[in-house]
Amino acid sequence: MAVSPRFKAFALDLLGQVVPVTCRSMFGGLTFFHEGRAFALADDDRLYLKVDDHNRGAFQAAGSQPFLPFGDPERPMAYREVPAEALEDPEALVPWVQGALAAAARSPVRRRKQS
Repeated sequence: MAVSPRFKAFALDLLGQVVPVTCRSMFGGLTFFHEGRAFALADDDRLYLKVDDHNRGAFQAAGSQPFLPFGDPERPMAYREVPAEALEDPEALVPWVQGALAAAARSPVRRRKQS
């Protein structure tokens, strides 16, 4: 569970073309924040966006895989891998990020304080 410096730079640049973003290392991967709210993860050089009942179906329809940090399909986290076409085109990424930001806003998890 690591993220290469090259992938970190790629993810920051890609997400940064959609919204202002910061990141920090967490549990061997990266967590990405917009306005203090976690909305994306990177692990093993893969990018995942926050999902909930409102946007999960779109990710499933795109064939997006869930984030399984424990390897158990019965215990996925509320993140799904960004569809391949959205990784290649910031404009295609916009609706996916917007959905992730909305999911993060609906999440009961506290926001990270701005530093």
